Amino acid sequence: MKFGILGSGSWATALAKILTDNKHNIYWWIRNEGAIGHINLRGHNPHYLCGAYFNTQLLTLSNSLAYVVEQCDALIMAVPSAYIHDVLSGLNTDAFKGKKIVSAVKGILPGTNQLLNEYLYENFNFSVNDYFAVLGPCHAEEVAAEKLSYLTFSGIDETLAAEVARHFKTEYLNTVVNHDIMGVQYAAVLKNIYALGAGIAHGLDYGDNFLSVYIANSSDEMVAFLKKTSLEGSNEKVNYAASAYLGDLLVTCYSLYSRNRTFGNMIGKGYSVKAAQLELNMVAEGYNASKCIHVKSLELAASLPIADTIYSILWQHIPAGSAFNIIEKFLV
Repeated sequence: MKFGILGSGSWATALAKILTDNKHNIYWWIRNEGAIGHINLRGHNPHYLCGAYFNTQLLTLSNSLAYVVEQCDALIMAVPSAYIHDVLSGLNTDAFKGKKIVSAVKGILPGTNQLLNEYLYENFNFSVNDYFAVLGPCHAEEVAAEKLSYLTFSGIDETLAAEVARHFKTEYLNTVVNHDIMGVQYAAVLKNIYALGAGIAHGLDYGDNFLSVYIANSSDEMVAFLKKTSLEGSNEKVNYAASAYLGDLLVTCYSLYSRNRTFGNMIGKGYSVKAAQLELNMVAEGYNASKCIHVKSLELAASLPIADTIYSILWQHIPAGSAFNIIEKFLV
């Protein structure tokens, strides 16, 4: 199987490391020609995970998206959700015909409020049967440091998902297979929103006792939403305490590597959204996701009081302290 990676951020870089550690030759689309030259010359990404070095003989780097797509059997989408439309809009509508797509996107597309598989079906007639999502509590920094991590590969056909997953298994990475393709993606969207809230709580000087109650309630709220959005029958026998759900929520809320938690912490300390974005200098997926999920929850008549409160802080400019005083009253 010939793999291509679209994107050059920290998670794309970590996935490139995993595949090349397994001796795969990969095609890697990177928009920035300077970054391509640096990786070819020095063997590492100059902007993300600089300590992760590559055998450059295993890399074919290109800033031509069409070329990388054409060369590969399986394409790993590791572009932030906010940029998916701009990146893919120049491709022919049959560009992904006969290919598999592995989504490493941990967000929802703003504007259309779609998951990546929904966008691909609408714009490229791409079947969800050939679509897989790779998710779980797996910070790129720890993958680069080869600290043991777990990734969940979700697909409607678990046998095919397992076939994709085996290419990623290493001594420092275990793989898990799951069939709840919609549920795991929405879990990845929601955990970023809840992590923003956890960061806000920390910035407001709430302690660990409150945070544990906040996360427990967030988990309960998330599971209720996932049951509404999963494909018919796909949430049967799903363990929502597994790593792709509760595990990812916990690490994103607690870890100092979490950009969403860091972003939220700045909001809690009084930064404006714009100032926090400039300070972070990376995409916090939970920001756009909070608006998308707010709209989605209205469509589904789903009750998301915690996520809606985070939305009100970020988009309606409700003071964080006042909003969390409201949250305090309904947590159990």
